[in-house]
Amino acid sequence: MLGMPSDNGLFMPENIPDHSNLVQGINELSFQDISYVIAKSILLEDFKNSEIEDIISTSISFDSPIVNIDSNINILELFHGPTLAFKDFGARFMARTMEKVVSNNDREINILVATSGDTGSAVANGFYDVEGINVIILYPSNKVSYIQEKQLTTFDKNIYALEIKGTFDDCQNLVKQAFLDDSLKSNLDLSSANSINIARLIPQSFYYFNAYAKLNSNKEIVVSVPSGNFGNITAGILAKHMGLPIKRFIASTNANKTVPEFLRTNQYISSESIETISNAMDVGNPSNMKRIMDIYHDLENLKKHLIAFSFDDEKTKKCVYDTWSAFNYLLDPHSAVGLLGLNQFIRLNPKYNGIFLGTAHPAKFSDVIESIINQKVDMPENLSNVINKEKNATLLNNDYKDFSDYLLTNFK
Repeated sequence: MLGMPSDNGLFMPENIPDHSNLVQGINELSFQDISYVIAKSILLEDFKNSEIEDIISTSISFDSPIVNIDSNINILELFHGPTLAFKDFGARFMARTMEKVVSNNDREINILVATSGDTGSAVANGFYDVEGINVIILYPSNKVSYIQEKQLTTFDKNIYALEIKGTFDDCQNLVKQAFLDDSLKSNLDLSSANSINIARLIPQSFYYFNAYAKLNSNKEIVVSVPSGNFGNITAGILAKHMGLPIKRFIASTNANKTVPEFLRTNQYISSESIETISNAMDVGNPSNMKRIMDIYHDLENLKKHLIAFSFDDEKTKKCVYDTWSAFNYLLDPHSAVGLLGLNQFIRLNPKYNGIFLGTAHPAKFSDVIESIINQKVDMPENLSNVINKEKNATLLNNDYKDFSDYLLTNFK
């Protein structure tokens, strides 16, 4: 519920549960069964069995299918939820969990969310009209897609959108400052729904287990994860440490290559974020690297399990076009970066079975995709519906005083 501790660090589980036994008979289990077993091992100290069952049944209510693209290349489709992005899993799980805490304790909380695109809409959808919870979404002005902006700025009731004149990193810094501001916190009950919050990562570990169950592979498995703030790959690494037999992880980034450079040079140097067509990954200082280093302790140990590649927009566009032409499969720009990383690894290591994460439906980035494949992208109904709604957002400078004044004026 705090989201972030007062020392400016990140929360981690006291211990990572061992689910190696779960792997043995996993092919017989449904996605909800798998999710319940993992959730129970983490939440049982704070929730009743019946509450955990309810959280899972209402949040893990759509599938994450595996689709074979070619030979040993498979995509884990994570875009079958209400906002057509992988963040629906984490946002809905978090909403149901926090809703129970709020109703059990008779309190009102204000959730601060910095988004580079998909987080905002997933969190807004998950928390919409939840009593006792306000959601304040900060997004960078002119740096999310048209459809993404519509998805996160067309809610009412308890959802508030702030359009910040700056980058995603600026939005995230404003949120972090708020959590460290004791005078603000003495007036407002604050929490977060970014991957800063461990409750976002817990449910994301579920679909890695589900992918393993569905692939049913007799080869060793590698997983390529399109990576921006590194929350999704952290969830995968947590799953690995729970006992899921994934051999290697590939962090596939766009031109924001802080982590690939870190693994190459042994020096972590954050940078200003670079704007790309895979905008949800435009992060120059990924906060979840702290969690990854906490799990692996030292860099040499990490390098045995994680490799990272960076790809520019031209390679991303070519991957979208080539995959569409060769396999009649349409990727969004983020998933394309994931495929690029997997292809680069598999070319040198063909004995592995590879999975890359499909993190968003391509229609969410139709403005980019249509110019690549030179044809219209079919628009799912829940996207076409939102396009006709009116934008409702407050424009703010990238200034902490303006932000804190807004919070105190509207939510005190």
